[in-house]
This record gives sequence, structure tokens and C-alpha cells, in this order.
Amino acid sequence: MLVVVRHGQTAWSVAGRHTGRTDVALTEEGRDAAARLAGPLAPRSFAVVLTSPLRRARDTCALAGYGAVARVDDDLVEWDYGEYEGVTTAAIRAERPRWSLWTDGAPGGEDAAAVGERADRVIEAVRNADGDALVFAHAHVLRVLAARWIGLGPAEGARFALDPARPSTLGYERETAVIREWNVPVA
Repeated sequence: MLVVVRHGQTAWSVAGRHTGRTDVALTEEGRDAAARLAGPLAPRSFAVVLTSPLRRARDTCALAGYGAVARVDDDLVEWDYGEYEGVTTAAIRAERPRWSLWTDGAPGGEDAAAVGERADRVIEAVRNADGDALVFAHAHVLRVLAARWIGLGPAEGARFALDPARPSTLGYERETAVIREWNVPVA
């Protein structure tokens, strides 16, 4: 099994700004939500815990109780939005009305295929782990990871909405890779 967790809320996520490589901090609400993850995750045992190098993911990991055992994995960094870093979808579509990150990528940044290559490396690493894995990262890279887990193309990650500080479980039904739970609210 692989449990993936999107980082807690940031000021940019609240504003709808594409937050790729900019290292923004969690809001107080984001910190509180990250700390609430500790309860539902605690009963599980994880052979490997990975986190994005960006502060919002590392802080979520630490507040959930896994900071001391987590290993930073650069492949978990968020989608590189290039020229669209910090810009909202509405602002981009004012100039490019039919733009979609999933099909058009970001000028000066990444496209879905590039993010998919990184997601595939993470999947290979966790499938080679001797037990369950826990990953803390970002919405778009985790959505691509979920699509790749079940054998879909990277752009199909568009179909998996993921809110801040929400865990999801990827696993198997017999030998078939499946999504067990997705975007689970934490009380």
C-alpha cells in the first residue's frame, strides 16, 4: 500500500495561485490540519516515508509525526509551472482561454509527461520497499502519481481532485493496482 498526503493549506493555495517551486509556508489552518493527520496515520506502519523537499510538504510531514523518519525525494517536488508560477488559472485563461495545465503544460516549465517520469520513479521506489509507504507532496504531482499507479497516462491526473491535508490510499486488488481511498477528509 501507498498512502499519499497533500500538504496543508498555504496562502497561495487559498488564492488559487499555481504553487510549484516557490517555497511558501503553511497557514495556521494548514498547520492545524497537518497536525490532525497524526491520528489517522498513527495506527499504520510504514517501511518508507518520503517527502518533497519543499517546506510546505516537509512541515506537513513533521506535524503529522513523520519528520524524523522521512527521506527527502526530489522527484516529489511540485509541477514546475515556469512562467505561470504564482499565477491563477483565471489570469492565464484571460490570455489563453482554452489553456489546461494537463494538456498544454507550462511555458518554461514542465508538461504532464515530465511529471509522469518523476512519478514513475517514486512508484518504482515504493513498490521496491519492504512494506507500506507514506508520501507527503503536492496536489498536481500526487494526482499524476495516482494516475500512473493505476496505469493511466500522466494527464489523466486531471480527474483526481485533491484537497489540502487529505490522505489517499493506493493499493492492489489481487495483482491489479487500484485506488483504495481518495481525498479522505480528516476530522
